[in-house]
Amino acid sequence: MEEVFLPQTYARGVPYELFARLRRESPVCWVEEPAVGPWKAGPGYWAVFRHRDVKHVLRTPEDYSSHLGATQIRDPDTAQDLEFVRQMMLNRDPPEHSRLRRIVAGAFTPRAVRRLEEQIRARAAELFSAGECDFVEVVAELPVWTLAHVMGVPPQDRGLLHDWASRVIGYQDEEYAGLETARGLSDIGRRAHAMRPRLEPGTNPRSRAALRDMYGYAHDLARHPLDDESVMAAMIRGGLTEEEFENMFFLFAVAGNETLRNAIPGGLLTLLDHGITLTPERIPQAVEEMLRFWPPVMDFRRTATRDLTLGGQAIASGDKVVVYHASANRDPDVFPDPDRFDPARQPNDHVSFGFGPHFCLGAHLARTQMRAVFTELLAWTVEPAGDPVRLTSNFQNGLKHLPVRLAANGSSAAPPADPSAAPRPTR
Repeated sequence: MEEVFLPQTYARGVPYELFARLRRESPVCWVEEPAVGPWKAGPGYWAVFRHRDVKHVLRTPEDYSSHLGATQIRDPDTAQDLEFVRQMMLNRDPPEHSRLRRIVAGAFTPRAVRRLEEQIRARAAELFSAGECDFVEVVAELPVWTLAHVMGVPPQDRGLLHDWASRVIGYQDEEYAGLETARGLSDIGRRAHAMRPRLEPGTNPRSRAALRDMYGYAHDLARHPLDDESVMAAMIRGGLTEEEFENMFFLFAVAGNETLRNAIPGGLLTLLDHGITLTPERIPQAVEEMLRFWPPVMDFRRTATRDLTLGGQAIASGDKVVVYHASANRDPDVFPDPDRFDPARQPNDHVSFGFGPHFCLGAHLARTQMRAVFTELLAWTVEPAGDPVRLTSNFQNGLKHLPVRLAANGSSAAPPADPSAAPRPTR
């Protein structure tokens, strides 16, 4: 069953047919972790495919811990690396997780997001121009801009956020692992860029040593905060330890960026593949269905805290348990006709933002950005201009390239007055 684990599987596409068979026949099954390139083999893990079992694991941290082994399938290389990444909010269990979450939650409340919404819409309106483009490259600017704004990162350093996310999330893909797009940096950006390490093959990109440039930047920025209302300012006031501070910066620099960089192009490709007509009033539900149909994060790991039984399988204390959001989102017990993209689907109990205490803190902000992009696209005719290229990753459901051709439907970027006249992407 190593196919479920291998990153190359997902370069061809999410194996939904395999997930469907496993939900029926082995909803909790053992998956081997063979060596991949320079990365050594792992001990294997229990994979969880049904919606109800995925939600059970995610809502019971007392049984399935984020802290014991952290939340990535790949184990940290050393005990020191594990102890460091355990300081990240993502890799904590309540009550410590709750303490860290409270420190930064104010930047992501609906009220805080509403204050940003007009700027996000204006930024989305600036993304597109007539002609051919790589949609992935174009829309990547919006989450990076938003993230920099929320974090208090100088505008000229946005490229660093993009590159750090590529290095960490795309390390299984040679193209993404080595991306360096940052230009015109601030003084602290240039100092950080000069610290970028040259990694030996197989080095875990999430280790502290591998990210010394990012952590150097975080400490430098903390000495010169730009905005007292930013996440960075909240982190400084929050009494974090050095390790908690570095890991919090990591979490926002990567998670707040890469998920939307995958979700928005994945949503557009889904529309192109299905020839769906969107109208303004359908966009909120359509965004939820995009998230279900193309979940940007395919899986997350937990570690059993004691001997347990799940899906008829005996799970031992200390075993890895990996929940597959991508499979849960196609469970026919929850979603009628789950392989059909239905932009009007209600209810839509997808788990693309997680569930339980670790439900995505930035979910409302992510939805706001997706709605802004797809509202703006109503003013354009969008056609494919080449084949999409998928990211090689067993974690992120990503596109590296999506060539499209854009043609404006009028001089205004506003949606058509007549919803029935709204253009649809065609393929």
